[in-house]
This record gives sequence, structure tokens and C-alpha cells, in this order.
Amino acid sequence: MPGLFITFEGGEGAGKSTQVRHLEAHLREGGYDVVRTREPGGTPGAEALREFLLFGGHDLSLRAEIMSHFAARCDHVDRLIRPALARGQVVICDRFVDSTLAYQGYGLGKGDPRILDLIRTLGTQVGVVPDMTFVLTLPRAQALVRLAARGQSSDRYEAADEAFHARVADGFDAIARADPGRCLSVAADRPADAVARDIAVRVDACLAAHPGPA
Repeated sequence: MPGLFITFEGGEGAGKSTQVRHLEAHLREGGYDVVRTREPGGTPGAEALREFLLFGGHDLSLRAEIMSHFAARCDHVDRLIRPALARGQVVICDRFVDSTLAYQGYGLGKGDPRILDLIRTLGTQVGVVPDMTFVLTLPRAQALVRLAARGQSSDRYEAADEAFHARVADGFDAIARADPGRCLSVAADRPADAVARDIAVRVDACLAAHPGPA
């Protein structure tokens, strides 16, 4: 498709939402037509599933939880992401399939090959693959400081134990190493502006080689 699909990944407190906003502003200043979105969410139905998954208080089986994330994702892709890419827009998404692999596959599933295979198989059915993925890395101690500074109530994933978050971090590392052509690891333990400049340089180079978005 003529558009460009960019995703941001990483653990809690890594600064994904901040960097999404920085990149959106940078691209708009350059004259690009940008759609900013998030997962789970992005459409009314997917946002309702987000509320259920993060704050609903229900304990689904792991496979049911994974499929709920993909139900939200398919609605998001069908109703927002794919049409935007077909129009030639740049879509910037806060989390995508990699987050399900890291959180449900490595975090909750503890790297069970059957669970990882399920997620990868479902991922092939979504119909779009990011052109670029920025994986933001941050030591857990710094992430906890940032999360405390927000003063917001924790969702069920943020409230999980430290062993879970360690597995998620290992999962993101494995994902980035397995797909270096798409995934770019970015150290997020620096001022947000410095991180944003590094990301903008990478995206500008990609856009120069990808003349479709306008």
C-alpha cells in the first residue's frame, strides 16, 4: 500500500506515547498526512475491548485473552489502519502485534512455544505488517520512577509482578533481534527530545526511500 506504517513498542514507562506525539508533530511539520492511533484501541469497538482487557477485572484463559486482543486488532486494522494506508497516509501506532507477543507470549505465557506459535499464526492473518518498529528500552528501575510520577491508577499489566515485566523485556529483546530489518532498538533512558531526534532521523531516511506517503 502507498502509505507508511510505523509502530512503537516497549515496556511500561518507556515513553512510547511521548515519542508517538513527537514523531507525529515532526511529520506534520514536513507536510505529511498522519494518523496517530494505539492498541488495544483505535476504533470504538476496539476501545471497548481495551477497557475490558485492561480494567474489566475478568480473568480470561490465556488463549481467550490473546484472541480478544486480536479481535480488537482486526477491527482496528479493517476500519482504520488499512484504509489510511490505502490513502497514502503515515500511520503511527502505539503498540501492535509485537506487544501481544511480548506481554501474552513471553510475559503471561512464559515463552511457551505453543502460545508463541498461536500469536504468530494469528499475526499473519491481520493483513498488515509495520514498515518500521521502534522498540524503546529502559531499565526497569527508571520505568518505575516514571510510572510513579504519572500518578495514575495501574492497569492489570502495569500492576503485574516484576518477574512478569522481566519476561516482557526479554520478549521485546528477542523480537527485535529476530527482525533487525524492521525493528530498531532505541535507548529511552535519555531526554525525550534526544530520543525523538534519533527517531526522526531514521524515519526521514525511510521516507526518502518510500515516496508514497504525502
